[in-house]
Amino acid sequence: MPETPDSSASEGVRLQKVLANAGVASRRVSEQLIAAGRVRVNGSVVSELGSRIDPEIDLVDVDGQAVQLDTTKRYVVLNKPTGVVSSMRDDRGRPDLREFTRDFDERLYNVGRLDADTSGLLVLTNDGELANVLAHPRYGVTKVYIAKVEGQVLPKTLTTLTRGVELEDGPIQADKARLLDASRGSSLVELTLHSGRNRIVRRMMAEVGHPVIELVRRQFGPLHLGTLPVGRTRELDKVERSALLTLSRQAAQDPPAKENP
Repeated sequence: MPETPDSSASEGVRLQKVLANAGVASRRVSEQLIAAGRVRVNGSVVSELGSRIDPEIDLVDVDGQAVQLDTTKRYVVLNKPTGVVSSMRDDRGRPDLREFTRDFDERLYNVGRLDADTSGLLVLTNDGELANVLAHPRYGVTKVYIAKVEGQVLPKTLTTLTRGVELEDGPIQADKARLLDASRGSSLVELTLHSGRNRIVRRMMAEVGHPVIELVRRQFGPLHLGTLPVGRTRELDKVERSALLTLSRQAAQDPPAKENP
């Protein structure tokens, strides 16, 4: 972890300039944020306007929200269509993610996977450290899915999902489960999990007697799919990037969460 900057150091860049360059606020407003004690560098409050930092090493946050200083990092959300595999090159010749990354100068990689039959939110980035935090179940990053399933899902089934079911690779439980709609022999169920197991939603719903017909991931950590059309990408805005970086830094400091027992 980088050390707190020495305000007397002659090297580095003035903190208010760094904040302004990062788009946090104008230099004058950034000076007010610093003077008010709302800015931290490497976890320590810095309130002296003469403070200098190294933007390539030091970690800055304002009001507890991380500030992105490394402009080489790219963060993209894709609404992955069904029929596309979560790989940059599929050895079986199936449609892959290259179609959605070729317009970016950076080499982007998918964070985690969605199976070919599942659509929805997939994160693409060149930030390996962040990708590890988002993808690894021990950090407890939640994902929200909407599943159209066969049959009428009853309240007791939702309770079973949150209390836990036994699968061939061990027990698993949903963080949340709720019924959104039921009609014509099918139900819409919203499941929230932080498990990273393969095809976990499909296997859980099959175990309780409601095989999945369609499945979409609507949320990944602080990111929401929103109205992004299927097959389209968008870059994260400043607020979303800050939320991801904040989550990543907290994960580096806090003990990892256990996966569903």
